[in-house]
Amino acid sequence: MSTNVIKIITAVLTAFAIVTIAVAISQSSANAQSGEQHYVAHYTSSGEMTLPPNNIWRTWIFVGSPLTPNALNSGNAGFPEYHNVYIQPWAYAAYRTTHEFPEGTIMFKELQLTLPPAQNPDGSRSEASGRGYFPGAFNGADVTVKDSKRYAATGGWGYFDFNHHEPKAAKTAVQPKEMCAFCHLQGAKKDEVWTQFYAILEQ
Repeated sequence: MSTNVIKIITAVLTAFAIVTIAVAISQSSANAQSGEQHYVAHYTSSGEMTLPPNNIWRTWIFVGSPLTPNALNSGNAGFPEYHNVYIQPWAYAAYRTTHEFPEGTIMFKELQLTLPPAQNPDGSRSEASGRGYFPGAFNGADVTVKDSKRYAATGGWGYFDFNHHEPKAAKTAVQPKEMCAFCHLQGAKKDEVWTQFYAILEQ
């Protein structure tokens, strides 16, 4: 076999290998993106929910960020942080179409403290943009998951506390009804979700 023929065969095989690797990487990336786009809750064998990986919730649809700081609640707010709430893109798309939260919906509430130190009696600060409250350090997360069968005892939603401090827990058990669900059942406007606080869910 001549040297030229060997070079041609080698070049063809190299090109084929490059194409094969590129296709494999592309498929792997597509599968990963598909998994991210349709993310659902994951559980351990004992039923604990695991924290979504890689801060993936920050790539979801941002719903809103209510704030109940200590300074406006006699120094002892139940949730003295911004409630940065996110929902998976696929669940939000379904909600926009049906006006119902689909099974598997996750409402991820990442807690974020106000920036210290407070400069005014009401806990506010004065910055270049004006006087107000400004987000500071992250402070854990609370998560709700819609699963009508698994969480029938709490109205079809499961409630999880991933710590009210950092780092967030890697996994956590569902909260009893008296810890979280009762408040949502009594006060949330729609399907245990405080849609009255989130304008994009009211449109």
